[in-house]
Parts: sequence; structure tokens; C-alpha cells
Amino acid sequence: MDGKQKDQMMWGYLLHLGYNMWREKDAFKSAEYTTASDVLRLDKDVWDELIDKMAGNGVNTVVIDLGEGVKYDSHPELAVEGSWSIDLLRSELAKMRNLGINPIPKLNFSTTHDEWLGEYSRAVSSKKYYEVCRNLIQEVIEIFDTPDYFHIGMDEETIEHHRYHNYTVLRKGEYWWKDFYFYVDEIEKKGVRSWIWSDYIWSHEEEFLKKMPKSVLQSNWYYGGFPARNEGEENYIRAYEVLAENGFDQVPTGSNWSSGCDLNFVRTVEYFKNNVNTDKLKGFMQAPWKPTIHPTEYRHYEAIEHVGQGKEIFNK
Repeated sequence: MDGKQKDQMMWGYLLHLGYNMWREKDAFKSAEYTTASDVLRLDKDVWDELIDKMAGNGVNTVVIDLGEGVKYDSHPELAVEGSWSIDLLRSELAKMRNLGINPIPKLNFSTTHDEWLGEYSRAVSSKKYYEVCRNLIQEVIEIFDTPDYFHIGMDEETIEHHRYHNYTVLRKGEYWWKDFYFYVDEIEKKGVRSWIWSDYIWSHEEEFLKKMPKSVLQSNWYYGGFPARNEGEENYIRAYEVLAENGFDQVPTGSNWSSGCDLNFVRTVEYFKNNVNTDKLKGFMQAPWKPTIHPTEYRHYEAIEHVGQGKEIFNK
């Protein structure tokens, strides 16, 4: 990797505006904050502190998981109490850009993580569903002034990940690809590049390599230790190499979502630097998977510091 490529590297952070990702508000609560809420789970002062801390630790890209956190003009029915106005969101995007941070929108269209879509999450692949998704994609791209990327999630769409849902909608095979191509087409029509979580490759490697467009930016993710503890984890790590070998642009993603993986991001950077071809590497991302609120802010502070440490290690 030459100096120019290093200078253009994304040092990313996943920040949640909305957090209705997993399941219905009356579903089994398998972990804290995993059920939906009618009130936005966000403390604005924590948001402000995190943005400043990112700027001081070398974060230059923030992927904002929007979900129910915005009062969309096209679909105001998706908002909850406390959802941000478009004007407020635009002002926050301007603040980020002034600090040298590139904001990227994220709407997760995986059926495992689309509770933010409300009633439309129960109408997946229908004519009305496509209309709503198209409206939201177009509006978000406009709000973000045609961003470089648009993250569409698409992770963990398996029956195992639906085990705590009261209402299960699950796509497989051609239906998964049909809807995936729909999102990508709508985004690319606007001159924006799609970005996804890459875990579909773990169980569908041949199919993934055959059908996945090279235009889509990949974020394989692995949140455990190095070396891996078992065959399953080895498969997750191996996906970094498979994507590199097959010419996909990628942004490997780490996390400190639990105390057992505190240094995962730093270890991910070290592993990639020492073991994987970096020709198609576009950067790294930290995904703490915590809402932007006071009870979890310490996890964010730690996660952001790890980005700074990883950046220093990679650039040595």
C-alpha cells in the first residue's frame, strides 16, 4: 500500500441515531436495548461529545444508522417521540464535515434488523414495501447531499437470528438477491455506492462470489479474539482473505460490544496488515453496537480510542 492509499483510508465509526434494529417492543428481550422503543434512545450531549472525541482520535468517516431517528418527509409515520427533524440532521452533518468527518447514511434492510420500518417490515418484497424503501433511499441521499456511500446492512438474515421475534419475515435464495439488487439499483441511480455487511458469504460463499457486484463495498465483521477459538470463527476471519483474493473493495469491521472483545478492533487491524492483501482495502470500521446514551457512553469512549490506536499501528 502506497502513501496515497493510506491517506485515503477510511477510519470509520458506526454511530446510532435510531436503535429499533432487532425486534418488536413486546418480543423477548434477549439483551439490553434489543426491543423496539416508542421513544428515541439518544442523548444529544453524548452525541456531541462522541463527535468531538472522534475528531481527536483520527476518525474520518461516521456511518450513521438512521432508522426511526428521523422525521422523514416521505414517511413521517416511521418517527418516534424525539426523532430528529431533517433540519437538525442536516446541521449535525455540517458540523461533522467541518471537523473533517465524512458522514455516511445507513438504513438496515435486513429483515432481522428492520423493526424501524414499522408495519412495512411485515410487508417485505411487496409493491408497497418497494415504494417505501425507494422513497426513503431517495430522501436520505438528498438529505446527505449525495454521499459517497449508502450502507444498507443486510446482515444476519437467518432463522437463528429470528428466534426471539414474535413476527418472522425471512428471505432466502432468489428473494434475498432480488431485494438486494433493488436497493443497490435505487442507490446507484443516484450516483452513490452501496455498502453492506458481508456475512452472507459465510454460508453462501460460491453463490456470493458469483452474484455479488464488485461495485458494492464490503464490510466483513468479526468480533472475537485472534487466533480464533473454533472452526466457525476461523470461517469469519477467512472471509477477509476470500474477499481480498476475489477483488472486492472492503472495510473490515471490529467491535467492543462486549467486555470479551475489548481489543478486537486493534487486533483486526494487526491481522489484516500482517495476513491479507491490502490492494483493495478502503479502511476499517469500529462498530460498538451501543445506543448513543449515557449508560453506554463509556463503551463508545473506549471504542473511539481503539480506532486511534489501530490507525497508529497500521501507519507504522
